Amino acid sequence: MTRTRSLFSLCKATLAATALMAAPLLLSGCGFKPLYGEEKGGVDVSAELQDIYVANIPQRFGQQLRLALQSQMAADGPEDPHKYKLVVQPTISAEAIDIHGDNTTGRTRMLATARWQLLTIEQTPQLVTQGYTQTLDGYTNTYEQYFAQALNMESVRGRVAQALGEQVTQQVATWFKTHSTPAAIPDDQPKTFYPSPNVISDTDKGAPMEQEGADAIPDMATGRAPIDTGD
Repeated sequence: MTRTRSLFSLCKATLAATALMAAPLLLSGCGFKPLYGEEKGGVDVSAELQDIYVANIPQRFGQQLRLALQSQMAADGPEDPHKYKLVVQPTISAEAIDIHGDNTTGRTRMLATARWQLLTIEQTPQLVTQGYTQTLDGYTNTYEQYFAQALNMESVRGRVAQALGEQVTQQVATWFKTHSTPAAIPDDQPKTFYPSPNVISDTDKGAPMEQEGADAIPDMATGRAPIDTGD
């Protein structure tokens, strides 16, 4: 019985391995092509990514994002950035959710965005393509453990930087592969402003106004505040 069970397990493993080996062939028949895979006569996306110089991004969060982009674009090969320059402008903000009766919050949610432009490296740089991406993350507040709270915030910012880096890298790689237009930068959307009840006006120009956030909700409604990224 033990031998029969062993033979049965071996057959299952063999069938599973065969299915995995045949999967790319089946998917290729459906038009599926790996984003970073090599293709005869096609663009070598990995080589193009290694030709990208990631411009300096100010402040600590910018450094984390730049390191993530450099690592993901270089992949398993050395960088050789002499063809393109990637300019990234990230933002990160936090909002308080799960607000308690004593005005403390049980969780902090972070929203990060990144606008990027890919330029040629030459005397007169030309815009190749551009895009926009965003991601969400968060952590549970532990007010009685200040060190743990600081570690939680740093961990989330590191994860957010990695997530933004992956998304930007994927968008750039997709453009090299298909030349399809990346996500639009939401600059053309009309801006909405709300009267701020927490600020006393010191002029005769009317009540102070507050602009909506990235999620179309004003800061005053959620407790959102800008993150100090200068540490």
